[in-house]
Amino acid sequence: MAENWSPRAVKRRLDDLQRRLGITRAGQMALLAAVGLWIAARVVAGTAMYLFAYGAALLVIVSYAIAPRRLRLTGEREGLFPRAQEGDRLDVRVRLTATRTVSTFILEERVPERLGNPVRVPIAKLSSGAAVEHRYGLRCGRRGVYQVGPLVAIAGDPLGLSQRETVVAEPFELLVHPRVELVNDRPLTRQFEDPPVRPPVSKPWPSGLEFYGMREYTPGDDLRRIVWRASARTGTIMVREAEQGITDKIMMVLNTDRAAHSRDGEGYSESFEAGIRVAASIGVGHLREGYEVRCETSGGPLTRPLRGPASQMMLLDGLARLEHSRDSLSNALMRLLIRPARDAHHVIITPRLHATEATQLRMLVNRGVSVLVVALVWDEADAETIGTAAGLGCAVAGVHPGQDLATALYGALGAGAGSR
Repeated sequence: MAENWSPRAVKRRLDDLQRRLGITRAGQMALLAAVGLWIAARVVAGTAMYLFAYGAALLVIVSYAIAPRRLRLTGEREGLFPRAQEGDRLDVRVRLTATRTVSTFILEERVPERLGNPVRVPIAKLSSGAAVEHRYGLRCGRRGVYQVGPLVAIAGDPLGLSQRETVVAEPFELLVHPRVELVNDRPLTRQFEDPPVRPPVSKPWPSGLEFYGMREYTPGDDLRRIVWRASARTGTIMVREAEQGITDKIMMVLNTDRAAHSRDGEGYSESFEAGIRVAASIGVGHLREGYEVRCETSGGPLTRPLRGPASQMMLLDGLARLEHSRDSLSNALMRLLIRPARDAHHVIITPRLHATEATQLRMLVNRGVSVLVVALVWDEADAETIGTAAGLGCAVAGVHPGQDLATALYGALGAGAGSR
C-alpha cells in the first residue's frame, strides 16, 4: 500500500492523467484559475471577473482545438531484443521517418526507471520523406518484465496549454532473465533406497565419490583429480571422473513468501533476487546436463517439467516474471508430502524455516528423499536456517550478501549425502 502512494508512484499517475487529458500543467492551472475566478465572481457579483473566468476557459479550449492531432510519422527500433540477462547493456537505435513535413515536436521513448531515463529528443523540422536517427542505451540492472515505449511524437499549441501524442512505435516487452552462474550440485545418494532408483543413462561427472573412469586432462580441470600413476604409465596427463549419481530428476522449491524475505524502502528484496539467481543457476546447470527439472514456488508450479538445454529458456522466462506472493513455504512442502517424488533430488531455497516447515521437511527426509537446503542468510534470524536444516539431516549451503554462488554451493557438492 505504501508503495502505491510513494512520491514516484503519485508523479507517475499524474503524468499518465496528463497524457490522457491532453492538457499540460499550464493548461490545468489556467482551468483552475478560471474556476476560481468564476467562484469569486459568483460571491462578489463582479462582471469583470466573469469575463476573465470565461476568457481563461475559452483560451484552454481553443488551444486544445488547434493542437496537432496526428503527425504523419513512422518509427522503428533496432538493437532491442525480447530477452536479455541481468547486467546486459542494450544499444538501441531509433529511426523516425516523416511522410509529410512536420515541425516543432518532441520524440519521446518511455523507458522504465530501472532500465534508464526517458529519452526525449526535440526536433525543429522534418521534411516529407526525410529521416532522423537517435541512439540510446538501456542497462538491464535488475531481473523482471519491462515495457519499453511506446515511442511517441508530442506536439502542442503555441501557448503550451495542451499537447497531443502520436504513437509511432508500439510498446515492446523486454524480459530480463536472472543472472546465471556456473554452480555444482549433484545428488549422490539418498539415506536409503527402497526400491533403488537409477538414471536411465549414467554419465561421467567432474567430481564425486563413485569412480566412473579416466580421460585426458583439459585446461580448467581440477589438479587434484590428476591420476599421477596412470599419467606416468601412459605418458599423458589423465584425470579421474566420477559417476553421475542416483537420479536424473531435480525438484526445486523456491520460497516466494513476501514476509520471509528482506525488503528495502523501495520494496526491492535482495534475498528474493538471490534466491531466483540460485534457482536459475541450479536449474540451467542441470538442464544442460540432461536432467529433468521442476520448479515449485510457494504459490504453485512455476513451469511444467522441463528437460534438456533447449527448455532452459522456459525456466528463465518463468523466473523473470516471478513476483512475491503471500503463500508460505509450508504450502509447497505440503504439496510435496501429498505427492512425494522420491526419485528426485530436492533443492529447497529459502531464507527461513519455521517450526511447521521444519516438521514437514523432517517428514520428507524420513521418507528417504534427497534434500539440499540453500539458506539465504540476510539477517540474524536467517542464520538459524542453516542449523535447523543440518539438524534435520539435509545437505546445507548458505548464500550470503555479495557472495558468488559458485563459492556458496561448492561445499554442497554431493547433495543428498547428508546423514541423520
